[in-house]
Amino acid sequence: MDDDDLAGLLERFGLSTKEIDTYLAILEHGESKASTIADAADVSKRYVYSISEELEGRGFVEVDDHSVPTRIRPVAPETVVDRLTRSVEEIEPEIRTRYTETERPGEQFEVIKSRQTVRKRIRSLLADAENEVTLSLPADVLPEIRTTLEETVDRGVLVLLLLGGAESERQDIASLAGTASTVRTWDALVPTMLTVDRRHGLLAPSELLTASTSETRAISLTQEQLAPVLAGSFLANYWPTAEERYVTAPRELPRTYEGFRNAVFQIALHRAAGTPIEATVTGRPVDDLELPSTLTGEIVDVRQSLVRPATSTLPIENAFLLEVDGEQYTIGGSGAFLEVFEADSVTIRRLEGE
Repeated sequence: MDDDDLAGLLERFGLSTKEIDTYLAILEHGESKASTIADAADVSKRYVYSISEELEGRGFVEVDDHSVPTRIRPVAPETVVDRLTRSVEEIEPEIRTRYTETERPGEQFEVIKSRQTVRKRIRSLLADAENEVTLSLPADVLPEIRTTLEETVDRGVLVLLLLGGAESERQDIASLAGTASTVRTWDALVPTMLTVDRRHGLLAPSELLTASTSETRAISLTQEQLAPVLAGSFLANYWPTAEERYVTAPRELPRTYEGFRNAVFQIALHRAAGTPIEATVTGRPVDDLELPSTLTGEIVDVRQSLVRPATSTLPIENAFLLEVDGEQYTIGGSGAFLEVFEADSVTIRRLEGE
């Protein structure tokens, strides 16, 4: 440890820069006159007398003012350390009695410089996903996160995966199975974009993940207002023009979904398979329609562009049509405004008698 490191540690115990310089001079010279210490620390002799009294009060030095001239000697290191340790131990219970724990919100924005950190963050966010994931990244990165993706899919999370620069993947469609709910590819590289559960997001240039050295940076964010914007950009600007390469089989029913896009995705798969299905949705009517908070009926149509063929009029439109007692109602997800009902959860079942 050099002098700068020791000085930094002493600062934590409340010593000023001049106090530290004076104390180090006393340590190095042993018992000395004030003039000797003043010369070594480059301070005045008057200051040495003044600060020595302060250091004596803290237990760092002893001042012998009965001798002429006054002598100043350092206290043995083990004694100083013992006193400091006892002080810390004594203050701990007092701090604890006054400590009020409050929940610290997660950091909303973070700039990431390292390629390894970006890949680690992607795996971490995927591992925590509960409802839905949208992810675009270079195809060459897929092997490194494949296991995490497969585990995410196995939990029932909707995973929309877009692989850029994927020319080499064209001959091996089977290798994509299980990595996502559905996979699309694009010959050109695309920006790395990740959103998780409409709350977490990550954005990085493709070269940050593919080049051994890159001056580019990634941005990680946790904000419910911005993550859906990233997901919307993914679905509107990249997903529609990419080539669909793999789509999973529909999941067994009945099943309840808190993530609305996940529900719409499964509805599209079951309808494409010719399975008659019904749903129970809980939520609230949009505007002031006199509708109950729970609706149950047959699903007679779906509007989406998550899988082909697309049936929505807008790339980000996800909705379905529910027939209840002869009346039809459009059901949307969080923030619905085109539909008449905003759903918080959707339970899908095979239609009884079919």
